[in-house]
Order: sequence, then structure tokens, then C-alpha cells
Amino acid sequence: MTSTAAISARRPALWGYSLFGGLLAMAGLPIYIHAPYFYVDEYAVSLAALGTVLFVLRGLDFVQDPALGWLSARLGHARGLAVGVTTALMAGAMVMLFAVPPMFAPLAWFAIALTVLFSCYSFLTISFYATGVARGASLGQGGHVYLASWRETGALLGVCLAAASPVALEAIIPLPFAGFALGFVIIAAFAVIAMRQEWRDMRGDPGHGGLSLRAVFRDVTARRLLVIALVNATPVAITSTLFLFYAEAVLQAGGMEGPLLILLFLSAAASAPIWARVARRVGAKTALLAGMGMAALSFAFVITLGPGDLLLFAVICVVSGAGMGADLTLLPAIFSRRMAELSPEAAQGFGLWAFVTKATLALAALMVFPALEFSGFEAGTENSPAALQTLILLYAALPSFLKLLAIALLALTPLKEA
Repeated sequence: MTSTAAISARRPALWGYSLFGGLLAMAGLPIYIHAPYFYVDEYAVSLAALGTVLFVLRGLDFVQDPALGWLSARLGHARGLAVGVTTALMAGAMVMLFAVPPMFAPLAWFAIALTVLFSCYSFLTISFYATGVARGASLGQGGHVYLASWRETGALLGVCLAAASPVALEAIIPLPFAGFALGFVIIAAFAVIAMRQEWRDMRGDPGHGGLSLRAVFRDVTARRLLVIALVNATPVAITSTLFLFYAEAVLQAGGMEGPLLILLFLSAAASAPIWARVARRVGAKTALLAGMGMAALSFAFVITLGPGDLLLFAVICVVSGAGMGADLTLLPAIFSRRMAELSPEAAQGFGLWAFVTKATLALAALMVFPALEFSGFEAGTENSPAALQTLILLYAALPSFLKLLAIALLALTPLKEA
């Protein structure tokens, strides 16, 4: 019998997946970190209004993401061309969001730019992960976790780059967010080129519809994994959305917000390959439960922090980042493996996955922004103790509760550990 080590030694370097995963990550989570903060600071848009827009846009995703999965499954030979055109549109929307001053009401400009950006992001994510299902299956035993370690490490490095860029560029150019948008355009071009062969090799059959939505929902394991993904990713969405507000108002970080944010995501990126190795030894589910437990514990300690506790918070960033690395590496790998077991063409399944991923970000915005505004919290000003306490509870206590719920759901879900 061929050993797992021997199989791993023959596996190719999947740097194209790392680069494209990094591009998508730059267009996903960082937008919820930077865009609300940017539009509040630059254009005085209210937090409640931004939260409402972000949530309403997810209603569009409820309809379009499964439809985009259907489309991706039927493109076949044309999938690579469609990906190239869609990536160009996504890059243009990023420029519109950050590099072009609003030509009409900032809130409407924000909504239009995000609609285009996230529609493109949905199609690209679905196509990318569905292609990864076929590639992971071709790599043999443990192939999905192996591919996920490349893909999600690249994604986490993309998040680090997106988090760091505006901070780093602020010392060099007068419009750092515009610089970030233009840099995104350049990375998008390289990412499409890096993956061009994968779209050809792993293209779907346009005559084969792959998994139907009904088939995904009929499968008990797939349903449970989607629910776990929704509950488990919401804490990450909440803490990411509130990170800059928390560091500025509660910790009074004094300009250290950017480095702390980078530390969080660097820890996640560094841990991703480690979690992949742990999963090959003890099983993906066991490794994921350990990572989720680390994250829940670190969130709980945040409640005890106050002004000036930067060193303690840095330690928490390292621990919670490591837990995030498990989340972002192993849960998609587990879902990919299940989709591969159901069908060789999994675009429809990842249409649902894309919707769930973005729904967590929207739920976070809907839950936290109106609550902050109701408490009287205002970014960049002196806030009342009640407003600060609300921010702390939303940033730390709510994610801890949700993480524990996700751990319970995963523990009760029977999964193959191979």
C-alpha cells in the first residue's frame, strides 16, 4: 500500500490556488473591516445605515448565489473566460468603492459598488471552490485538506495584505485606500494568469448539471455543515467588523490598530499548514474542534481587557488567529470532501457555501451596527461607559457564545475522520 507520505511527496505545488485564494480574501473579509470604517470616517455615513445596506444586499445573494452555482456548473470550456471577465469587473468595483469619490449620495454609491463587487465575488468563489473539489479528489487520500492548506494559507496572507496595505500606504501616499484598490487590480491580473491551466484541466461538463440544490439539501451531512458554517463564521465576522472600533475606543491603541490586525491574520496564516498536518494525523473534525475551542477561549478573555492592555491583546490575537486558521482551512476542506462524495461537479453546493459565508458578514453588520448606534457609540470620539460596554459585549461575549454553539453542533455531527 502506498503511504500517505509518499502520496504527499508526489503532490504538485498549488501556488495558483494560493494566489487566487488571496485575491478573493482581499475582496471578502477586509471589505467588512475597511469599507464601513472608511465611509463613516470620510463621508459621515451612519453605522445603522451601513449595516442595513449590507444586510439587504445579502437578500440578493439568497437568489443569485444558487443561480451563479447553476451557471458555473454549465460553463464547461468557457469557465476560464468567464472567470477572467468577472475578475475584471470585480477589480473595477473595488476601484469604484475606494478610489473614486462618490458621484452621488455616498450610501447609494457604497451600495452599488458592493453589489457589483460581491456578485462577482460570489461567482468567482463558487467556480474556484468547485474547481478545487475536482483537483482535491485527483490528489488522493487527504487531497482536500492538502489543497485547502495551500488555498487557505494564500487566502489568509491575502487578508493580511489587505489589512496592512491601507496602514502601510498611509505613510507613503495621500490616498492609501485608493492605492489599495489599484494594487488589487494588479494582483487580480496575476491571479487569473496563475489559475488559467486549472480552469482548463478541471472544467465542468456543460451538459452535466452537477449537484442540484435539492440534492444538497437532501443530504443530512451537507445540511449540517452549512448550518455549522453559518454559526461558526459569524463570530469571526463580528470580531473582524468591530476590530478597528474596539482597538481604538476600548484599548486606546494609539495607532497600533493596524499592526494588531495584521498580527491576528498572520497568526491564522502561519497556523493553516500546521492544522492541515494535524488533520492528517488525528482527523479533520478533531483538529477543527481543537481550533474552535482555542478561539472561543481567547474571545472570553477579551472581556477582561481595558485601556493600554496591548500586550495581552496581542497574545489573544495570536491565539484567536491560530483558531481562525483551523476554521478557514478545515471546514471548507470537510465540505469539499462531502461535495466530492456526492458529485464530481459541486458548483451548486458552493453556491450555497458562498451565500452562507457572506450571510455571516451581513448578520454581523445587522446585529452590531444598530446596537452600537442605539447605545450612543460614535467612532473617533469620547464614548460613555454604557456605549463602551456595549462594544465590549458585542466584540467578545457574543462571539464566545456563538462559537460554543458551533462547537456543540460540530461535535454532534458524524463525519469521516480520514
